[in-house]
Amino acid sequence: MTTLVSNSLTKENSDKAVVNSPTQVIGGHGTNSYSNNSSYQRLAANIVTKKIEDAIMMKLDVESFCSTSNIIRIADFGCGVGSNTLTAMQDLLEIVRKKYMSQCPPSQMPEFQLVFNDQFANDFNTLFTSLPQEKEYFVAGMPGSFHKQVLPSSTLHLAHCSYSLHWLSRLPKELRDEHSPAWNKGRIHYTSAPKEVLNAYATQFAEDLDNFLNARAQEIVSGGMVVIVGSSIPDGMPYSQVVNGLMYNCMGSILMDMVKTGSISEAEVDAFNLPIYACPPGEFSEGVERNGLFTVEVIELMNPAPWLKGPIDIPVFVKHVRAAMGGMFNKHFSCETIDELFNQLDLKLSEISQQMESCYRDGLQLFVILKRK
Repeated sequence: MTTLVSNSLTKENSDKAVVNSPTQVIGGHGTNSYSNNSSYQRLAANIVTKKIEDAIMMKLDVESFCSTSNIIRIADFGCGVGSNTLTAMQDLLEIVRKKYMSQCPPSQMPEFQLVFNDQFANDFNTLFTSLPQEKEYFVAGMPGSFHKQVLPSSTLHLAHCSYSLHWLSRLPKELRDEHSPAWNKGRIHYTSAPKEVLNAYATQFAEDLDNFLNARAQEIVSGGMVVIVGSSIPDGMPYSQVVNGLMYNCMGSILMDMVKTGSISEAEVDAFNLPIYACPPGEFSEGVERNGLFTVEVIELMNPAPWLKGPIDIPVFVKHVRAAMGGMFNKHFSCETIDELFNQLDLKLSEISQQMESCYRDGLQLFVILKRK
């Protein structure tokens, strides 16, 4: 199933093609809001909770943290809005408290601070109004791109990033260069595109991953950990064989149909590409190894939706997609175009629902635990 959170395109048709005004997920509590349409994302994240607990209980040395500070700080990078981030952070807090009680039973419990990070345009108001009135921790919001350092050096003990890292910081400029082999004319993603398009996406992701790791290495104390959950795909598998790949192809087809009817121009479609890359585990491990600042403690692929039995509820699926990706389309297309796109997507996906149900999905969620050297 789709599990998308994220960063968006600007309308400006510059050569930089930077995702510099992030994509917001749709904020607030309305019908199409992310807070009301993100249960798939939370169910996918829940699958790894026990694995996270096992890794923290075995590998996180909280006693060493408390020898230098009476505060343990946990941060969620790419937090979005709604209850998902709050639940994930509460789970991490309870796991760390459990580890502290097992490792330092006679000691007084340290204080905790939870830090929520996302782009400046994120709906932090909705996020913070969702906080419980009574809580045993301090809270801070830290806006800014997680591809750069956003916290003071050596102040973070545990980092969490769920379904955010697959969003590129910028689109490769080759995608819109008609003289480049990676010109992605008539498509909006690397699904079913030539290998040059895929390679351009992969190169940008590798750069983003390196920047993310460099930034976290500045913030995280020695021995601190990073938990990463996100979209992936088995090494060597074409993206057209998974549900999201089918969906992106349908989106591109719908937009090109609008070009034929004159609703939008072909140039508008050629200028739009989804800044999403599902990194295979082999590439991810290579990126961490090249960076050299973390050790890979755990890396594995999982089924993000083992709870899904029987037919996919296409209307619900499309609502989740729109809540997560609507902000990106809003930066590029008119409201009327976006309404038509998602109405048609509902119809087209319903027509191929059996194909979607048969798509490979067992290894589409990446679970990674990194430890700061």
